[in-house]
Amino acid sequence: MGILLLNICSCISRKEIVYLHELEEDGDTTSVFYLQQQDRPQLRIKPNDQIRISVSAEEQEAALPFNLPVVGVGNVLESSMRPIGTPQLQNYLVAADGTIHFPILGDVYVEGLTRNEAAKFLEEKISDYVQNPIVNVRLSNFQISVLGEVLKPGTFPINDEYISIPKALGLAGDMTIYGRRDNVLVLREEEGKVVKAYLDLSDNTIINSPFYYLQQNDVVYVEPNRPQKQSASYNRNASIYISVASVLVSLAVLISR
Repeated sequence: MGILLLNICSCISRKEIVYLHELEEDGDTTSVFYLQQQDRPQLRIKPNDQIRISVSAEEQEAALPFNLPVVGVGNVLESSMRPIGTPQLQNYLVAADGTIHFPILGDVYVEGLTRNEAAKFLEEKISDYVQNPIVNVRLSNFQISVLGEVLKPGTFPINDEYISIPKALGLAGDMTIYGRRDNVLVLREEEGKVVKAYLDLSDNTIINSPFYYLQQNDVVYVEPNRPQKQSASYNRNASIYISVASVLVSLAVLISR
């Protein structure tokens, strides 16, 4: 058994399980890669997104009509049938045509805008009614899925605006030893189409890829490496068949004596 495990492990080279191994090949362990803030891809609002918008002003009463009702998140109090828990603003659902139905303003087109662009746009519209309004926009349904050869595959909600491939893999418990680091698939929906990209996590220039930072509803798939594929093709019932065959052979030998 020990020899078998040794043979299996020896089929996996160190390059197949090490991230950014190019740094080691160059003999440079202190390389610095600069990533400017403006180079990071901005999340843009898409149809079916859920966004939370809060409006405030110096005179808060004037801003109240531009906010959705606050609801409690938690259990329902039986005596009064009122929700109890942390109060939160309701979400806006972006329609298929890219609009949200905003109080007072009516239908507002927000598809393709970033959070900051949507906030500035609404501030300009609301300023016709309220002096110096402050609008805060937040994406409520930012989530990504990590599947394949990872320790904990699943779908994960993201609170931050930026989530990189390494951090996404960290949420899933990192790759198993059988995951391919040089061919990680990212699936992304763009303009009604599914775009796919293959990333090499052993390449230190991966940070320049537009898929290095994930967007809402992206799917990351870690492909199994060759030894894992070969083991998957192995017939799990083969050991049973061999045992049955050995018993039959033994019986045949005994009978022939």
